[in-house]
Amino acid sequence: MEVAIITGASKGLGASVAKLFLESGINVVGISRTDNAKLYQYAKENNTNYHFIACDLSEKASIQRACDRLDEMLFKETLSQIFLINNAGLVDPIERAENIDMDDLMKQVHVNTVAPMILTNHFLKKASEHHVRLLTAIVTSGAAEKPKYGWSVYCSTKASMNMYTQTVAIEQADTEHAIIAFSPGVMDTGMQETIRSSSQGAFQDVESFRALKENNELRDAEIIGGVLVDILMDDNMENGKIYDIREYI
Repeated sequence: MEVAIITGASKGLGASVAKLFLESGINVVGISRTDNAKLYQYAKENNTNYHFIACDLSEKASIQRACDRLDEMLFKETLSQIFLINNAGLVDPIERAENIDMDDLMKQVHVNTVAPMILTNHFLKKASEHHVRLLTAIVTSGAAEKPKYGWSVYCSTKASMNMYTQTVAIEQADTEHAIIAFSPGVMDTGMQETIRSSSQGAFQDVESFRALKENNELRDAEIIGGVLVDILMDDNMENGKIYDIREYI
């Protein structure tokens, strides 16, 4: 049996990836603060299973409970492969560095960096113990390589995840496990709504992002999700690579 664990599965790219895995005959466990009723229907239509685990990825105790629940659910079954999609992320607060509240900064770092590391580390260990192959994808951003005014935390957290991906890939080079990062570009999601609602003083490029919406230049999340799923299912997936959507669309 194969299973996909997806953070932020309730909406946007996460929901699209969950749907595509279910349609491919792979069971899915979604980890997010809220549920998505449509995913149960997609599972039913494709004779697969969808499970939801409520989790606040900014809180250590909540992540630990989710890991315990996943261990209990998954490792009683005969598994051949686990896909771990670290998709959840926060772009806000969007603000000049000196104006960012400490609690908001900590929350963003926990969701964007600490939670993906915890989950990946945990399942690398569990998968190795149970002789199950783990394929991990971390959703990154072009902001990891290009600084943007008002995005000091977001750019920094995404850059750190690129380095984490490359470092873990070196460690896992002699195993059956593999890890990649995936930069999806600009999509028509709730995160883009957050960006467009920023003030000019907090984010100098806000008008260019508003123009993307007005000119219908935002990509559909399901198309982007399809690219990610295809990469993960490709036998030639390159361990440690930072995949960019621009290579495919």
